[in-house]
Amino acid sequence: MSRIGKKIIEVPAGVTVEVSADNVATVKGPKGELVRSFHKDMTIAIEGNVITVTRPSESKEHRTNHGTTRALLANMVTGVSEGFTKSLDLIGVGYRAQLQGKKLVLNVGFSHPVEFTPENGVEVEVPTNTKIIVKGISKEQVGALASNIRDVRPPEPYKGKGIRYEGEIVRRKEGKTGK
Repeated sequence: MSRIGKKIIEVPAGVTVEVSADNVATVKGPKGELVRSFHKDMTIAIEGNVITVTRPSESKEHRTNHGTTRALLANMVTGVSEGFTKSLDLIGVGYRAQLQGKKLVLNVGFSHPVEFTPENGVEVEVPTNTKIIVKGISKEQVGALASNIRDVRPPEPYKGKGIRYEGEIVRRKEGKTGK
């Protein structure tokens, strides 16, 4: 049995979950609404404020989808009630970020500024010019945008310059020696 798949999902107050006959789940909450379709064989049962996900058999396909279905559904419930955030730090002389309207503009040592326009449902905040906060209700979209921003200039191992997640530890290498 999947350890993640057999865990229950508790639905907080103010969040409603509906599952149609073809396993399309709609989760509505104070922060917004998320819709996702799940594998047709998974059984999603809603009893009061508890959701359980069960699988019909022990086949490899059902075992692989069991935990995934439960995790995605739990992320939807968390997203519409609390939301998700990812923070990034810019480390390097002259590296800075700024918002122009909804567009994020990065100056990270290239001859041109790099621009990002976030998708609907995702917000970008720049509290200081070396810190970026990505917020949203979809964990996938928040993580993907944060990853794309980091990929512009990932941290390098010699000086540690670049864009890194908050709290990320960059393994440093020793530079050249004399002689």
